[in-house]
Amino acid sequence: MTMNRRFILQGLSCQASIGIYEAERQARQTVLIDAELLLRDGTEPQNDTVDTTIDYDVIRDTIRQLVGMQHYDLQETLARRIFDALQALPEVAAVRVRTAKPDAYDDCQQIAYELSNLTC
Repeated sequence: MTMNRRFILQGLSCQASIGIYEAERQARQTVLIDAELLLRDGTEPQNDTVDTTIDYDVIRDTIRQLVGMQHYDLQETLARRIFDALQALPEVAAVRVRTAKPDAYDDCQQIAYELSNLTC
């Protein structure tokens, strides 16, 4: 039996310098980030110890570091940087990354951008 294993991080709230408008450049704004990682075959833990599985802290810290390292004009750029970093982790076969700006418009719950190479 084939079993897919995924790690899912949902709704990580970060303060980001992001946007093309002057007001966005003056103050950080909330960005919500979701990440789904399809884990490679053969990486399932064989015992109940943290050193045999993907490190959740690495995933979260990688995202937070990328968000805070610079100003991004576009969500697309931020999402791509996160996507590339997570895809480079040795345990990861495929990735889905979604960034959302919940405060961008008063009449929208959020505006979002998503990248994925997941097939199912």
